[in-house]
Amino acid sequence: MRPIDPRVFQTLPEVRRIMAGLGALGVGQGLAAVAQAFAVSTVVVAVVRFGMPGAPGLLPTLVALGAVFVVRAALGALAEMYAARAGIRVSAALRERLLGRWLSQPVDRTPEPAGASTLATQGITSVEPYVARFLPALVGAVVLPVFVVATIAVLDWVSAVIVVLTVPLLPVFAALIGKATQDRTERRWRALTALSGHFLDVVRGLPTLVTYGRAERQADSIRSVSEAHRAATVRTLRVAFLSSAALELLATISVAIVAVTVGLRLTYGTMDLAPGLACILLAPEAYWPIRRVGTEYHAAADGVAALGSVLDELGNAVDPTTAGSPLPSSGRLGSTATITSTRPSPRPAQGSSTDTITGSCAVLNGVTYHYPRAERAVLDTVSVRLPAAGLVTITGPSGVGKTTLLELLAGLREPTSGSVAAPEAHLVSQRPLLITGSIRDNVTLGVDNAPNDDALWATLDEVGLGSDLRGLPDGLDSPLGDDGFGLSAGQRARLALARASLSDAPLILLDEPTAHLDERSAALAHNVIRALARTRTVVVVTHRPDLVDLADARLELGGDHV
Repeated sequence: MRPIDPRVFQTLPEVRRIMAGLGALGVGQGLAAVAQAFAVSTVVVAVVRFGMPGAPGLLPTLVALGAVFVVRAALGALAEMYAARAGIRVSAALRERLLGRWLSQPVDRTPEPAGASTLATQGITSVEPYVARFLPALVGAVVLPVFVVATIAVLDWVSAVIVVLTVPLLPVFAALIGKATQDRTERRWRALTALSGHFLDVVRGLPTLVTYGRAERQADSIRSVSEAHRAATVRTLRVAFLSSAALELLATISVAIVAVTVGLRLTYGTMDLAPGLACILLAPEAYWPIRRVGTEYHAAADGVAALGSVLDELGNAVDPTTAGSPLPSSGRLGSTATITSTRPSPRPAQGSSTDTITGSCAVLNGVTYHYPRAERAVLDTVSVRLPAAGLVTITGPSGVGKTTLLELLAGLREPTSGSVAAPEAHLVSQRPLLITGSIRDNVTLGVDNAPNDDALWATLDEVGLGSDLRGLPDGLDSPLGDDGFGLSAGQRARLALARASLSDAPLILLDEPTAHLDERSAALAHNVIRALARTRTVVVVTHRPDLVDLADARLELGGDHV
């Protein structure tokens, strides 16, 4: 069983406060446990010596015993509530920081989607029982045995010596068994990640598999991966049950030794009943917290493995000495770029964001980009200066790096070499992001100051979408399914363009915005794009000659050269 990872306190300072609160509650529970043992022994001794009716002061003692029970139960309930809320706070904070970390990183440095989704959902959810159950048990295992041993030492040093000699056996066995559990849990976690990744790949490729008649064969593959995960889970549970049984056996034998030694001395009259009974009642309290630690550790084993992975992700800092360093050249140029002005650029609006170079919104200086594990550069030594306002179209053959160039300008990717200086950008990809929610939520997504309904309808009318949506029963409040389910591809593209027109970003990046539109809708979209280009820089990847003719400048990416 490994200790608490110190990176937890560096990443989440609130865990220190949680541990302090749990420690205070643990001290209270320890005092209540000692008080309960003395109260029970006092009642029993009074009844044994004087009988129930004639025991002097029995009623006040029973009242005190009831009060101790109530206090201990209240402390236990308070500790449960505090720990449960702490688990929710910590898991939510971890998920927020993990997602923030991934969103702030270039795409090339984020993990695989399957592993990332597993870690951000089930992984962080499994951290909650680690915080809510294991950490309180660990605090109790530190606090309560100390109180119990100290009290027993005052009452009977022989019983205290027995407890001191036998208590360390439990954490030793728990650590030995926990090591095996940790290894099996990590193998189970890897099996779960593999299962999630395989399932996600199958779901993504299901239309293609169905088209080629290969969908049925994937059932056997998913079944085999699921069986591996099931077997790993069963092996982990087997070790957990054996661990609990071993710890229970050790604790039972240890308490029995204390009870036997006390009973023998009571029989020979060398020990009074009151301290002997208190020692017997207190002995289990010294072993129970350690047994609980072992049990809760197995219950939170997934959380331990997931927490390590989360902390690894949060602690992965980029080495500044290697960031941006070029990869080995393959002897082939990925692409070249030439920018051609077709008309004078319009004057930028007052207060618009520009580069330090006068009249420029964004500058790419000698940018080269390699995809991870790619043999050649998709962009090679591209230098471009975009105007402070106007429409710039990017053209070139498919696969030459047009979309990659937009992602570099948006900050989603970092160049392998060279530099990119660009302001805040609004990117509309070929498959725009649409969330599960209302049409209003999707149109105003990422918009700081959402306009009123009249302005929203006017924006939708500009892209030719207003007439389609006004017929819906709830209008702007009409719900959309996952990934814009309920809208056609062209309607999704026009909705994303309307959202871009509401953005305040000085740089608008559009990737094939009219690919799914008919001629009429494309003409409306072109008008919107030209209107945006009057005050901002609009960069459009397109194959439409009519949109290229409207551009103020044209950036042409060339093909491969030897």
